[in-house]
Amino acid sequence: MSTPTPERIEQRGFYLDELREGVIYAHRPGRTLTETDNVLFTSLTMNNQGLHLDAAWSATQPFGQRLMNSLFTLGTMIGQSVPQMTEGTIIGQLGIDGVKFPHPMFHGDTLYTETEVTDIRLSKSRPGQGIVTMKHTGRNQDGVVVATATRTCMMWTRDAHAASMNPSEED
Repeated sequence: MSTPTPERIEQRGFYLDELREGVIYAHRPGRTLTETDNVLFTSLTMNNQGLHLDAAWSATQPFGQRLMNSLFTLGTMIGQSVPQMTEGTIIGQLGIDGVKFPHPMFHGDTLYTETEVTDIRLSKSRPGQGIVTMKHTGRNQDGVVVATATRTCMMWTRDAHAASMNPSEED
């Protein structure tokens, strides 16, 4: 007696034709940002800003402590959206606009991200593909908005992506 093959479910993002405007997608779990994250990212990107690296000097500044590197916050916010929104379904990122950091993140804060799809349109020049605009909002553990950004991506429709992976013999 043979054992039936179990159903296989592969994690992926949404296809263009599965997304809906005005829907807010909550990305969980959150990500607690650490001192190690901050020092490593800041050093790797050659950003020697004392607000990220110098605890003694930062203590004399308006926030009284080191701040998380805002580009780490931005990258983490967008990264939190990837498994749910675009994993395996994106063709390419077209741009990021309107980036704002209305409140700082500190070591030990937890970042929670939500994404609202604000626009979806089929491409006029690339059949089976389209452009999606998403507004990402990052909040800390207290619900305070710490970052916002609008991202535009080129994405597949489900059928076109499947067809691109299994071209017919006639092509």
